[in-house]
This record gives sequence, C-alpha cells and structure tokens, in this order.
Amino acid sequence: MSTEVLNDPSMNRYELLMDGERIGATDYQIRDDTIVFLHTEIDPEHREHGLGSELARGALNLVRAETDYRVVTRCPFMAAWVAKHPEYQDLLSR
Repeated sequence: MSTEVLNDPSMNRYELLMDGERIGATDYQIRDDTIVFLHTEIDPEHREHGLGSELARGALNLVRAETDYRVVTRCPFMAAWVAKHPEYQDLLSR
C-alpha cells in the first residue's frame, strides 16, 4: 500500500491517494496570503488507520515547501491536529 498527498488547485483541495485512488481530501480557500482549511474527510472504509493524520501532515508539508501562506484552520480536525503537533504551529503565524 503506497500513499501520497497531492494538491489539486483546480478543486481547492489536497488529496490523499492510496495506490492511485483518492481516499481522502482536505478542502481549502486561498485568501490573499492565507490558506484556510475548511473541511477534511477520509472515506469511511479507510478511517481509524491514521490516514487523516497522514493527509494533514502531507498537506501542511506541501504548504510549507511550496508557498509562503499563513495557515488558518477552520476545519475542526485540522485545528486539533495542528494543536497536537507543535512543529506545524509556525504556519499559523507566517
């Protein structure tokens, strides 16, 4: 089983792919110099396996590597995830 996180800017979402199939996504909006995460979802049959964390980590790593955006977490999952991972909290104040 191989997974990867990709940005789909045409759909305003980061997608989690497993063996090439989309199994989760986190939707966002871009507002000036800010990326606002709105909703995160993993397909029901793939929940409870840490894949939501993998999606969050991958999306935030891509934001860090590819942009200068400040992150705002309106999605409760993303907000809780960032709160538990201090190594990503710098993205909230860029």
